Amino acid sequence: MGTISLLRRALPCIAMTMATACGGGGTGEESEPSPIVSASPTPQPTPSATATAPATGWWRPDRTTSWQWQLNGTLDTRYDVTAYDIDLFDTSANAIADLHRQGRRVICYFSAGSSENWRPDDGQFAATDRGKPLDGWAGERWLKIDSASVRAVMTGRLDLARSKGCDAVEPDNVDGYTNDNGLGLTAAMQRDYNRFLAAEAHVRGLAVGLKNDLDQLAELQPAFDFAVNEQCHEFDECAGYATFLGAGKPVFVAEYADRYRTNSGGARDAMCAASRDQGVRTLILSIKLDDSVRDSCD
Repeated sequence: MGTISLLRRALPCIAMTMATACGGGGTGEESEPSPIVSASPTPQPTPSATATAPATGWWRPDRTTSWQWQLNGTLDTRYDVTAYDIDLFDTSANAIADLHRQGRRVICYFSAGSSENWRPDDGQFAATDRGKPLDGWAGERWLKIDSASVRAVMTGRLDLARSKGCDAVEPDNVDGYTNDNGLGLTAAMQRDYNRFLAAEAHVRGLAVGLKNDLDQLAELQPAFDFAVNEQCHEFDECAGYATFLGAGKPVFVAEYADRYRTNSGGARDAMCAASRDQGVRTLILSIKLDDSVRDSCD
């Protein structure tokens, strides 16, 4: 089942201030949480065809890797986890360095399949790169993933991730072909694009996660180091990740349903027991990913 990600992680931040510092079906919620506060202005990415110095290795998380996912609000660095998944643009290099000093790995989130009109590099997309709006998410449009300019923007974002000290990246919206995109995207185009993103990340010494794209898990698993999923418990889709788990690669899952938050009828207990049995790393979070709700099944 391929569907648009439930969260549009980085909502428009037009009046953003900088100080310290995206499975299942969408909700269409358009409230705007504050972005992660950043310690210094975020540098803008400069597109390039490839990294200048190819890396010889990168971090490879395993199934014991624990995680925290926060893309909005003031970053809470107190969780005793292996890795933090944070916004590439809204989190400063200083904040990433602080996480490293605490012994954390850092995964940097960005959208690879949609344009977001509040991002600093949005003007680098051609008009013909943009398809239909993402349903329920103001300011976002699907991208023509075989476009040279789209790929140049993405390599620029990967360069930014490397320059800021990220250990890994989480490219979002990499299942546009399963949505009403207005661009004629196909499964073959998506596989090629997702492999392109993985290869370019690895060239820069970055681990890379496959976000959702459930229909292509088996084909793409060899190219990716981990997976990120939204609501596979909610929609009974976690079994598809056996291909990642069997290769020793972690699967990070976020769930948002109220019954998991409240443990209504023991829903959280049952879901967490299933999560541990399956070997995935599940968090119950606020849909805004602002650290206002967090329970871990670990």
